[in-house]
Amino acid sequence: MNEKFEEILEAIWVASESSLYSLDAIRERCAIAFTAQDLADLQGEGMIIQNEGKILFTNEGKILAEGIIRRHRLAEVLVTSILKMKSLEMEKIACQVEHCLLPEVEESICTLLGHPELCPDGKPIPKGRCCDRGQKVVNSTVVSLAELKPGEKGKITYIKPGSHSNLHQLISFGLTPGVMVTVHRKSPAFCIKFENTELALDEEIVKNIFVWRLVD
Repeated sequence: MNEKFEEILEAIWVASESSLYSLDAIRERCAIAFTAQDLADLQGEGMIIQNEGKILFTNEGKILAEGIIRRHRLAEVLVTSILKMKSLEMEKIACQVEHCLLPEVEESICTLLGHPELCPDGKPIPKGRCCDRGQKVVNSTVVSLAELKPGEKGKITYIKPGSHSNLHQLISFGLTPGVMVTVHRKSPAFCIKFENTELALDEEIVKNIFVWRLVD
């Protein structure tokens, strides 16, 4: 699901909160321009139904849109209450954040914020699994790759460049934020597996790769 389709689904959700389902109502609420073909593509993907001038979600589309809205509104709370951004900047930054939040990060942000029920505009924030569990503690799951044990997995969140040459080398191998890696072994050399590739890494490089530890 690309960002353009996510924006359209978000607009359909927002319009439906006011019991509006027309194309014009959705266009007014969409941050980007879209075409009839875009809607046809969404319908082809089984996300929406167009019927008698109304644009409605399928069950699958509703679930996806709910997640998009949740990430966006959590991002709004984050940038206003924690980052202290002004309202004019809030919407722009929230739009950027919503498209790149990993589910694990989303839950930690929600927990950090105390599971907010409303965004700064007073609109409801759909609940997530962390809300249903009543989770109160944010797990410290962003760690150096060096801390993972053989067999453990993590998603790369960021790489601290020890040197530009090392950073460029990692990027050339395909090790970028969002990539999931598995520690294969730690001795005699630190080896990881990712995307059908096995790679041995220098100890200093390993310490500068930070991952979101994934628990099965």
